[in-house]
Amino acid sequence: MKKLIITIMLVLAFIGCAGQNKTKEDKDMNAIVIFFSHAGENYAVGNIDVGNTKIVADYISELTGADQFEIVAEKDYDMPYNKLIQVAKEEANNGELPAYKGDIDVSKYDTIFIGGPIWWGTYPQVMFTFFRDHDLNGKTIIPFVTHEGSGLASTVSDIKKAWPNATVKNGFAIYGHEVRSGKAKVEKWIKGLEL
Repeated sequence: MKKLIITIMLVLAFIGCAGQNKTKEDKDMNAIVIFFSHAGENYAVGNIDVGNTKIVADYISELTGADQFEIVAEKDYDMPYNKLIQVAKEEANNGELPAYKGDIDVSKYDTIFIGGPIWWGTYPQVMFTFFRDHDLNGKTIIPFVTHEGSGLASTVSDIKKAWPNATVKNGFAIYGHEVRSGKAKVEKWIKGLEL
């Protein structure tokens, strides 16, 4: 009788472990979320400790199991919002490519989520520095943005210009003031991608 009980317990433990592995495999997409996010003073949400795009990036990683790499500018963007928009405008008009800290080997990833806030009609210029430094042709790229009225702006066309031989999936745009309660919207978008 003891042997039977032990055998049943071992079988149940094995089944439980197999179920856990299946869940992990379902989330293992060989994906990464690459993003830039701006904390501090933001339009419509005031001073925030965690940037809007970071919150969306965290939702994506939680829902898909994707790794993350945050593009952190060497330049300090911690300034009042009105000054920040002027700096962003000057960078965009001048085609500046601000430096960023650290790096990531993207070669091992097949699917790459790329996100940031909309600054003057597209991603912040520091993201274009990252674009210049990495070849994502042949990858599946999924853009996402936080904004306060611009939608995706020109981010999709900018990604296609940077990597013309990448597969670009439907992008996602969410208002910055909605991200803290917007996990369901992110989940609906992810499910619609059929990854």
